Amino acid sequence: MLLAIDTSTSWISLALYDGTFVRYETTWQSKHHHTIELAPAIDTLFTQTGTSSHDLTGVAVAIGPGSFTSLRIGVAAAKGFSLALRLPLAGVPSLDVLVAAQPLDEKPLIAVLQAGRRRLAFAPYQVVDCAWQQQAEPMVIDPKELVKGITEPTLICGELSEDARTIIGRRWKNAILSSPANCLRRAGFLAEIGWQRIVDDQADDPFSLAPIYLSTSNNPIPA
Repeated sequence: MLLAIDTSTSWISLALYDGTFVRYETTWQSKHHHTIELAPAIDTLFTQTGTSSHDLTGVAVAIGPGSFTSLRIGVAAAKGFSLALRLPLAGVPSLDVLVAAQPLDEKPLIAVLQAGRRRLAFAPYQVVDCAWQQQAEPMVIDPKELVKGITEPTLICGELSEDARTIIGRRWKNAILSSPANCLRRAGFLAEIGWQRIVDDQADDPFSLAPIYLSTSNNPIPA
């Protein structure tokens, strides 16, 4: 049984996965109360599924990019379970979680997350060997600058404010926006990715695993 934790942004998502079924999944928007909301939500997960932390065989956590404080809370919780229960831990980039929900397509894809100050963290993806593959390191950009670089029909998915959707939607001939439901970052997908990484012996060292932080200058910030 694998517990998946995603606190990358104001949206929090949890899932419990047994390798065959997503036994439980919940996603909600927190008002920056991650510290007080996360632990009770995990307790609820165990209560509603009739399980406990001792039933876990692994943990997956979204590692960003995202909010500095939000990411630290989720990563710290995942490391706590991993170290206390000696469970394998898989850290998964948050944009990969978003992309996992998108149908495969010949068109390129841009995945985005809120980066604060009306800016977006984004990365481009392309289908390679029947799977979405990231084509460049994540960067931070203004929505107006993002659309300037879209010169061919391109799928856009992820956390977009109403203003950002309006700005990007003006380039409707090339910028193809995913529906809000398909833009929701769901821990069920995080769980599937994390489970496979653990099965493939690609678990992370809980002592060295660090969140991905991006500065507004587009340079990763050391954890």
